[in-house]
Amino acid sequence: MPTTDPGISITKSRELLQQTNKVIRQFPEVHHTFGKIGRAETSTDPAPLSMIETTIMLKPAEEWPQQEMKRFYSNWPLPETVRGWLHHLWPETKPARTPGELDRAINDAIQFPGLTNASMEGPIKIRLDMLTTGIRAPVGIKVSGPDLVTLQSVAQEIAQVVETLPGTLSAYPDKSYGGNYLDFEIDRIEASRYGLTVGDVQDVIMTAIGGMNITQTVEGLERYPVNVRYKPELRDDPEKLGRVLVPTPRGEHIPLSQLARLDIKKGPPSIKSENARLNAWIQVSIREDEVDMGTYVKRAKQAVAENIDLPPGYSIRWSGRYEYMERAQQRLMLVLPLTLLIIFFLLYVHFKSLTEVLIVLLAIPFSLVGGVWLMYALDYNMSVAVAVGFIALAGLAAETGIVMLAYLDEVYHRRKREGRLNTLTDLYEGIIEGAVLRVRPKLMTVATTIIGLLPVMVGNVFESGSQVMQRIAAPMVGGLVSATVLTLLIIPAIYMVWKGFILKREIRQSFRKRAVA
Repeated sequence: MPTTDPGISITKSRELLQQTNKVIRQFPEVHHTFGKIGRAETSTDPAPLSMIETTIMLKPAEEWPQQEMKRFYSNWPLPETVRGWLHHLWPETKPARTPGELDRAINDAIQFPGLTNASMEGPIKIRLDMLTTGIRAPVGIKVSGPDLVTLQSVAQEIAQVVETLPGTLSAYPDKSYGGNYLDFEIDRIEASRYGLTVGDVQDVIMTAIGGMNITQTVEGLERYPVNVRYKPELRDDPEKLGRVLVPTPRGEHIPLSQLARLDIKKGPPSIKSENARLNAWIQVSIREDEVDMGTYVKRAKQAVAENIDLPPGYSIRWSGRYEYMERAQQRLMLVLPLTLLIIFFLLYVHFKSLTEVLIVLLAIPFSLVGGVWLMYALDYNMSVAVAVGFIALAGLAAETGIVMLAYLDEVYHRRKREGRLNTLTDLYEGIIEGAVLRVRPKLMTVATTIIGLLPVMVGNVFESGSQVMQRIAAPMVGGLVSATVLTLLIIPAIYMVWKGFILKREIRQSFRKRAVA
């Protein structure tokens, strides 16, 4: 979504649109493009003439330029059927560029003078962002204050500071002042000499220069307005506009320059306001494969605070997709403790023992270790999807701990009823029976969950929604692996220490009773 400075003509904007489309179509991954500049006649499209929207339709991933990958079976003399089956599981080719690399290549290719590129997103997502926050970039900075000229100056300074930060793709300050306006200042005394009113002169300006619909033409079921105005070559500069003729009641035709003064003045191309205060916005696009949004905004806030001195009466608010992330973090601050509290309550209802509940809950921090390691290995940043994955992981980790503790309790109580739990050796043998001899059902419990998540983990990055689902599944897969190690190795040891302490106390009490007797 490239953006130009305000005041660009329709002819030049159309030329830029054609040039950008031509460059984008040269990429072999692109099937075709649709370009739009300006706004449609609807209240849901607040796009100015200076904003270019290009919808890029990509080819299927199989038709992208491919690069070969050596697999373990590449040199094996296999039948075509077997090779095709193995190729389906472990492809020997992959697209030469990922969607992120293609995004960066397209942005680098359409670097035109006076054109600022924004990040590439889905058209529905961009439209929703524009309708909810007004910001069409991942990060937006809204500067509020009483004067438009000062707002534009402050926004320009902030954009220059933010543009130097690592991870910034572009920083474009919307021009709150700087649009060109042609003003017609009608001389009432001069117009009255010819028997004209201000309305008469304005009607000529509106009709001859702006155009007026005089009728409709009907073409079958279609209807088109017929608009009349001067040809472009008769109205493309102020001098020619001054020669527009104004008819008088006496049949004379007076040049417009004798009845009005024509001036080109600067003014705001559009006026934005929030909370009854004027706004200037900075659209900031970031390289999300290099830095996560939260870290970037933290650095940007620090840089702006150190380098920008706001005039009195002016303020800054961070918006865009970052605003959604802040809201999600506030909800997660409530959801995470509530999730742990529910897990604690359900475990206590089941075990009726605070110690056993704490042993099971010990699996949760160990599972977080595996989830963080896998996130680091896959180079995933923290996001709402990742947080959702960790919340789900808490329940899965508790489940693996419950399975192990249930088997240990079953063996412990059975041996105690049978009178076979009299020494620490008996306790050790019982824990071996409950932990080691029943590894298979525990591993099956974990394996079924991991196997169910693997199709999501190895999903095609070119498919819609796969990147979000992978970030939800990654913490669960990594966390289950580390939680399983904890369940098989550490929980039996903790159980041995706990029950051994109880058994020693019972043995001492029995000795005392015998001594008293």
